[in-house]
Amino acid sequence: MNTYLLFKSLHLIAVISWMAGLLYLPRIFVYHTENNSEAKVSEIFKVMERKLYFYIMTPAMTLSWLFGILLIHSIGFQQLGQTWMLLKLLFVITLTIYHFYLGKLLSQFKVDSNKHSHKFYRYINEIPTILLILTIFVVIFKPI
Repeated sequence: MNTYLLFKSLHLIAVISWMAGLLYLPRIFVYHTENNSEAKVSEIFKVMERKLYFYIMTPAMTLSWLFGILLIHSIGFQQLGQTWMLLKLLFVITLTIYHFYLGKLLSQFKVDSNKHSHKFYRYINEIPTILLILTIFVVIFKPI
């Protein structure tokens, strides 16, 4: 079996799962913010947010990094010197920082100390989309 293709397949599965969470959690934050005055509804959103973040997003992020590093190992670490690869890593590091920022926001919701409006969450929900598009174009076209 070709380990490169195996790692690539597993990397893509993990990235897709991670991206789904990065796109969905801020959307849940929007609904949570809009319905925060209803205690029962707020508790339901807290459970949804926590499970999404800890049971899906964080493992998917970890596996994305693991299989990504294994892919780099398969093709050779000298690939890290290529500009397209550096850009991809920059975008992935930014997504990782965004992931942990969502975790910080999650902890604020947990203790009912959300400081942001639903519009804020609608705006930050665009960040992973933009980074995804940039990453795909850089990886596919390797323009630099």
